[in-house]
Amino acid sequence: LQKILILLQVTLSVVVGKTLMILFPNAMKRYILKMGEKSRMNQNPKFSYENWGPTFFSFKYLQFVLKVKWKRLEDEAYEGHPAPNTPVVTLAGEVCHLLDFMEDNRPLILNFGSCT
Repeated sequence: LQKILILLQVTLSVVVGKTLMILFPNAMKRYILKMGEKSRMNQNPKFSYENWGPTFFSFKYLQFVLKVKWKRLEDEAYEGHPAPNTPVVTLAGEVCHLLDFMEDNRPLILNFGSCT
């Protein structure tokens, strides 16, 4: 049921966005550029709006957003419930899952840090 609701929400968003891009291209360009400022996408000199702006509200955009939102449903953690088996990448670049690191009845401890 959650996936159906997400499908409807994202599809409606893409249809409205695509319609607005057709009807008001300059206003939508300003809006998309403003969104790019928040993610700092505009600060990369190798990317111009013409490279990535038109991809917004396309079919590939719809597929990507759905994939991300549906994947996030699986990654939600709730108190008192089992931990999600989230995909992780090892330092060697191998993709595996978090619970692959469990050994017998030993607790799995995650340590997050930064080395700069």
